[in-house]
Amino acid sequence: MSTYNPTFTLGDLTVNRLGYGAMRITGDGIWGPPRDHAESIRVLKRAVELGVNFIDTADSYGPNVSEELIAEALHPYANGLVIGTKGGLLRTGPNEWPIDSSPEHLEEALHGSLKRLKLEQIDLYQLHRVDPKVPFEQTLEFLQRAQQQGLIKHIGLSEVSVEQIKKAQEYVKIVSVQNMYSVDNRKWEAELTYTREQGMAFIPWYPLAGGNAQALAALEATAKKHGATTQQIALSWLLHHSPNILLIPGTSKVKHLEENMKTADVQLSAEDMAVLDAISPA
Repeated sequence: MSTYNPTFTLGDLTVNRLGYGAMRITGDGIWGPPRDHAESIRVLKRAVELGVNFIDTADSYGPNVSEELIAEALHPYANGLVIGTKGGLLRTGPNEWPIDSSPEHLEEALHGSLKRLKLEQIDLYQLHRVDPKVPFEQTLEFLQRAQQQGLIKHIGLSEVSVEQIKKAQEYVKIVSVQNMYSVDNRKWEAELTYTREQGMAFIPWYPLAGGNAQALAALEATAKKHGATTQQIALSWLLHHSPNILLIPGTSKVKHLEENMKTADVQLSAEDMAVLDAISPA
């Protein structure tokens, strides 16, 4: 059987590689409050009960709603719980995500996140997007200052190229990169390789196969073999694929959360990995 290390060191913080992404506990279109507030609170509490010690969120989820729910459910936070949030996107309506990574906006966003999460320092603050309207250097200088001021412990990036990661490294230490990635979407393979070589975490968003018929067939066959769901196999492939991948599958339902967490029990064989590795991008 192929095995994987269940933990990863994020900067100086050891986290379980099977975490939780808190985007889905908001309303439709990642806008407004959730339909079932009590269930969202139960999801967050249950995640920690099941061993999650890394929760990923953003000020733009709601906006503000996800961070507020995390604080309501979990503050004061358990020792060792790492909360990563993000800034750099505006919200103008459901499913609308304009970019603003200007120092002025990030200043407001960061202080808002600190207040909502009831923290004096963010464990992991991630730049949600590089803003084509703002010189990248200005954004990086802001992150550098905020870290020097003690408002940010560690810094991460999202949806960035190797070139952009290297540019950021001229200003600050980067401990994580969050890019779209899945068994049938490997556009950012070079970035995954670079982060692994640099000792950074790679956090795939949208980690499940996106409808590729070949991928679905391979996942279904492997799932049947292991008595698992196709989602569990897709997630398990990521854990086995690279030791620096941190997973943050999101859900608004306790039942689905518990299914996702059972991914840790799935041990893929070398043969399984070869079948899934052979999937062509969608």
